[in-house]
Amino acid sequence: MEANKKQFKTLLESIGNTPIVRLDLPVKPTVLAKLEFMNPSGSLKDRAALYMVEEAERLGKLKPGGTIVEATSGNQGIALAMIGAIKGYRVIITVPDRTAVEKIAILRAYGAEVHVCPNAANHDDPQGYHARAEQLLHEIPGAFMPNQYYSKSNAMGHYYSTGPEIWQQTEGKVTHFIAGAGTCGTISGVGQYLKEQNPAVKIIGVDAANSFYSSKEPKTYTVEGLGIDVISETFNQAVVDHVIPITDEDAFNTTRRVAKENGLLVGISSGAVLHVALKYAQQLTENDLVVVILADSGRSYLNKVFIAQQPEPRQAVKSTPHSQERIV
Repeated sequence: MEANKKQFKTLLESIGNTPIVRLDLPVKPTVLAKLEFMNPSGSLKDRAALYMVEEAERLGKLKPGGTIVEATSGNQGIALAMIGAIKGYRVIITVPDRTAVEKIAILRAYGAEVHVCPNAANHDDPQGYHARAEQLLHEIPGAFMPNQYYSKSNAMGHYYSTGPEIWQQTEGKVTHFIAGAGTCGTISGVGQYLKEQNPAVKIIGVDAANSFYSSKEPKTYTVEGLGIDVISETFNQAVVDHVIPITDEDAFNTTRRVAKENGLLVGISSGAVLHVALKYAQQLTENDLVVVILADSGRSYLNKVFIAQQPEPRQAVKSTPHSQERIV
């Protein structure tokens, strides 16, 4: 295969154009996975983060040497930290304490300041990570907050990049699109674009079962990258056909399973999406083509998802005349 000869002038130019691969799953329709963990900072959030930063620069909301503040469960912050390092911005990220330790370490590796806040059931909680970000925004002169939960620009980043890529890579044959729903930028932006090309395409969001949107009594949850806890203009409900809730247990279990059975070391939201895709695809036919978003890599969740499930190593036992234990 001929190598890609294109040379990028900056790392930011390499965002997007991620590969799409067919998954070997026990279902009738074709299922294709968009490998968003191949973006430079490791997730699909690179797309929207760059779009929002560059829009803010054009509008004069973010000036050279300025500060970016954002509330995120991790990946949006990581994308902004990478962008800030390249463009010379100070970056401050607030996260809930359910955030994987690897993500916090990555944020700090990029030079971002990280504030870990108590995990809250809603964004109105004054102790929560969103409230803390708003507080910092007002305290720091000239600070800019992309505000992914409330910004239409979040969705537009996917409308102009992810959506067109999926349409081109499937040669316009996509019939169903499934992605995690948190800020709802991905399902809204991709959904709008695909619906404009073919109104029959079904757009399915995967939500945390305990979120504000999917639960009558919202509770905290441990899955990351999912959870519609805010319904704002970012969420274009007109282009979303279904929102399917998933429990933490099902998301975690499928994430572990696909690593061992399919070689897909992906994050929890991707495990959730694959769990829903496997069930949803049972009602589809061989004429359907399903595209799923694998938002990030499992390397960001090794401690939270994988290592905790590994068997404890056997302890060495000293040999004695009465012991038949083998030293291991």
